[in-house]
Amino acid sequence: MSVKIDTRPIWVLLGLKALRPLFFITLAASFVYIIGMPTPEGLTPEGQKAIAVFVVCLVLWVTNVIPLAITSILAIVLVPFLGVLSTRETYSLFGNEAVFFILGAFILAGAVMGSGLSTRVALYMLSRFGSSPKKLVMVIFLLSASLSFFMSEHAVAAMLFPIVLEISKSLGIRPGRSNYGRLLFLSLAWGCIIGGVATFLGGARVPLAVGILNEMTGRTIGFLDYAVAVFPLVVILLLLGFFILTRSFPLDIKGVEGAAEALGKRLRALGKIGYTEYAVGAVMVATVLAWMFLGRRLGLSSIALTSVVFLFVLKLVRWKDIEEYVNWGIILMYGGAIILGSSLHKSGAAEWMVNGVVGSWATSPWSVLLVFSLLALFLTEGMSNAAVIAVLLPASIAIADKLALDPVLVTYAIAVPAGLAFMFPMSTPANALAASSNYISMREMARAGIVVNVLAWVLFNLVAAFWWPLIGMGY
Repeated sequence: MSVKIDTRPIWVLLGLKALRPLFFITLAASFVYIIGMPTPEGLTPEGQKAIAVFVVCLVLWVTNVIPLAITSILAIVLVPFLGVLSTRETYSLFGNEAVFFILGAFILAGAVMGSGLSTRVALYMLSRFGSSPKKLVMVIFLLSASLSFFMSEHAVAAMLFPIVLEISKSLGIRPGRSNYGRLLFLSLAWGCIIGGVATFLGGARVPLAVGILNEMTGRTIGFLDYAVAVFPLVVILLLLGFFILTRSFPLDIKGVEGAAEALGKRLRALGKIGYTEYAVGAVMVATVLAWMFLGRRLGLSSIALTSVVFLFVLKLVRWKDIEEYVNWGIILMYGGAIILGSSLHKSGAAEWMVNGVVGSWATSPWSVLLVFSLLALFLTEGMSNAAVIAVLLPASIAIADKLALDPVLVTYAIAVPAGLAFMFPMSTPANALAASSNYISMREMARAGIVVNVLAWVLFNLVAAFWWPLIGMGY
């Protein structure tokens, strides 16, 4: 076992040790100061306390000093403790439909991965259609995107990462030395990101946004309605994304025979497809169809949980096997975000903040979408997209009410751009996995990603301006 000796000066080590307690002392002092200061004009005492909680959570979400889920638990505790909302009302918000939809989606995705169906599909597609260097990159890009239509983009990235790593090694590509290595891992990351905004299933941020919208306005967004609204954006981003990838990193290998052999070997090792894979696939297809055509009538969460029950009735999964796929931290985080958003809205704090901070920028329905979509896209590069939604959505709904703008539109303007972070590893697990491979540097990722970020923002607003009115989503 190797031993590493820290050779930094003792004063540096002591200073670093002191920073953490100093950070929390400063944050606590700021919290007490905001609560104790005279209540500004137009703001209620409850709103002032809600803003104090909001500031603490925002700082903790951005710095990630403690886990995101723990920050949300802190919000759940502080909101009733300070009297912003009653204890009963606070904890009832944790039973929001969005939370249970996320739980059901985790379990369904876990069943697909645990059965081996997703791995089989991935290996088959790669070995069948990846016959040339460019085709192989395209298949990884489109496969990661299409799988992210039906599973969390984080899960897809984690599932495909070892396969892409094996492809790289079988081709003899050295980390950091080959454009093709950069292409492979960036196509994985970008495919997951673009595919992840296509439906409710690509990530929990859209169900979270819909949950906050429902709590604040009583409105909701259907599964099929959302997919139709973002369909042109996803298609154009896939086309442009692949074009930018192949132009940014020109091919520097001639053949991929080694990769095809390695993939075929892994696929043969899986054996013939069995009953469990067929049955899990059938349940998943039936669930997606039910979400599309019965979601408004029966409720997305009810359909998801019904499918989960069927999985266990048919003995397709066991709880001890599925537990590892259920991210309870994410569920806690999203429950806390819904509670924080509701407390800002019901206390009047969201409207007050909008008037003082964003109101001067967003003076028309069009400018509201421009401003908030840009803020969402910018902030999600440095903090959790769930935190971005919890921070921006209550404020955007407040200003939408002020301008007689449909709150559903501003929900799209935040939920969709909050999932389009292409620049940095910290913005999404897909990017983080790509960077962890060492085949692409953060600088290279940021240089290519900023181009797609700008295009994504422009395209989103063009889709909002020209496509949405055609499908009945007007200003």
